[in-house]
Amino acid sequence: MSDAPVYEIDPAAFWADPYPDLKRMRAQGPVLRVPQLGATLLTRRDDIFVNEKKIEVFSSDQPEGLMTVLMGQNMMRKDGAAHMAERKAIFPTVSPKTVKQVWTDQFRSHTARILDDLAPRDACDLVADYAMPVSGEALKCITGLTNMTAHEMNRVSQGMIDGCANYAGDPAIEANCHDCTASIDRHIDGMIPVLDAEPNHSLLSVQRQAGLLDDQVRANVKLAISGGQNEPRDAIAGTIWALLTHPDQLQQVKAGQVGWLRAFEEYARWISPIGMSPRRVAQRYELHGVTLEPEDRVFLMFGSGNRDEDVFANPDAFDTGQDISASISFGAGPHFCAGAWASKALIGEVALPMLFERFPDLRLAGPARFGGWAFRGPLSMPVGWG
Repeated sequence: MSDAPVYEIDPAAFWADPYPDLKRMRAQGPVLRVPQLGATLLTRRDDIFVNEKKIEVFSSDQPEGLMTVLMGQNMMRKDGAAHMAERKAIFPTVSPKTVKQVWTDQFRSHTARILDDLAPRDACDLVADYAMPVSGEALKCITGLTNMTAHEMNRVSQGMIDGCANYAGDPAIEANCHDCTASIDRHIDGMIPVLDAEPNHSLLSVQRQAGLLDDQVRANVKLAISGGQNEPRDAIAGTIWALLTHPDQLQQVKAGQVGWLRAFEEYARWISPIGMSPRRVAQRYELHGVTLEPEDRVFLMFGSGNRDEDVFANPDAFDTGQDISASISFGAGPHFCAGAWASKALIGEVALPMLFERFPDLRLAGPARFGGWAFRGPLSMPVGWG
């Protein structure tokens, strides 16, 4: 273990609202060991930005890590040439050109249908009834698993996320994660002959066209689902909540003074849907007087770095007018989120503007509940209209 100063947390309170603890951590020291998480945390933005790129020290290759054990070794858990080879293979799926020419129209079509289904009602839970299916239908297209329902996509994504954050070793959470990965494998099996006969731009198809091994293909599809469902889902609902609770900024967006994408990017800084990324220390390293030992577990705390008082003018507020160019919401190194362009198109060009265009008088009908620190977002969000 590292010799970093120890910071104790209440895990339940940290899950409910990590920001008070993260603020105290940044003030106490940039590198702290949290026994309840079994890891040493980097809490300041510039440390994360610089050190995430040092893959010779902070390695993504984590053979004993929860993601690798539960989902297989995907490209996010590889470094250097191995990582770049798989990233290059999937690029035809996630490139800006493909997002613009292939996926965005499909996103609009699915979102319009979901809004049509909601229109006869005068209220809903925005997480379950809008953000979840919008994200799920988009991810079905991108992964190629069009034989999976949006609800099942959401279930298996959440199950894998819970499994990858199961640092307490709850056997029920692990068992559910295995059930979810088995479901994905069954749906992959069902789509392989279909996509081999008629290849397309989907992740399953382009990986097979590139000649990746079957275990690589499956692990990367699971990776895409583990992040590609919950993060857009949470960001869609969360950005809407942020705008509804800041009506002056909502009016600026509606008037075209601030873009929908800008609102999403500020939300992603303020309430980081991806709050943390783990690394394995590959060699002894000293940082701010702390010695990190080989095989130490380090958490890069994006949710803390995005609220760093030394970097952002108004760190604890949703403020679309502030400079957020230093935000690390999508990562900062070679593992920068490959789905960033798809997420920006889905949320900034489709989900947000289409919802407010259909329901211009959308309003909160009760308090939204939030949870999580490794992955954070609204759990429920009652809204009404009409």
